[in-house]
Amino acid sequence: MSMERLTLVVDIGRMQTLRGQRVVVIGGTSGMGRGAARAAAEASAEVVVAGRRPPGARAPEAWKDQVTEVVVDVTDERAVRDLFQGIGKLDHLLVTATPPASPRPFLEQDEATARSFLDGKLFGSLACARHAAPRMRSGGSITFLTGCAAIRPRPGLSMVTATFAALEAISQALALELGPLRVNTIRPGLVDSEMWSFLDDRAREQLRAKVRAAFPARRIGSVEDIGHAAVFLMTNPYVTGTVLEVSGGEPLVSLDL
Repeated sequence: MSMERLTLVVDIGRMQTLRGQRVVVIGGTSGMGRGAARAAAEASAEVVVAGRRPPGARAPEAWKDQVTEVVVDVTDERAVRDLFQGIGKLDHLLVTATPPASPRPFLEQDEATARSFLDGKLFGSLACARHAAPRMRSGGSITFLTGCAAIRPRPGLSMVTATFAALEAISQALALELGPLRVNTIRPGLVDSEMWSFLDDRAREQLRAKVRAAFPARRIGSVEDIGHAAVFLMTNPYVTGTVLEVSGGEPLVSLDL
């Protein structure tokens, strides 16, 4: 191996480490957030996982000693403020928390349900950023999570589309306003996670088969894919104001769910 190639390999390995850094994952008690928390811990970070679920979710032996679990309701800004006061200094914030959506035609939606989703996803994410940013060390980052509905609306999910699109736009504005703190968004496609737990095993396998047949990547996404993307955004010091789509090519095809 040439010296230039060896240097490149060493530099890439160094970029992927979070050793000595504190990563906070809001919504990290399950699903994609849990996958990202695992990836950060495996990159040697100290991880704080916060969500509505009480502490005690089982963590794999390999990384459980690096994880602290706490409870927070992102719609309660006082609770969010108290959370970050207790955490103190941090390096990276990832907000994956997303309230459940109730698909419903626009003309049948009620304002209370629409506002509940908007408050939980958009304003909850921004509350976390507002209270985390002043406590971030040099080189820190904030990452939000949306979904392909931001660019590919589906009937019954108008509020989800509007909320995701707004969060992606605001993340770019915050990249300008908070720089050199970096702000990015991950836009996942279909991911085989707990969000599909309402399906029985047969229906879930049928979903995977549809994705394998239609998506350019020929497979459904995993929580590990999202974790990999999150660590990349935390460790690459030149990426900000970006929406990183991790979708297997979902927006390029039609998938009837």
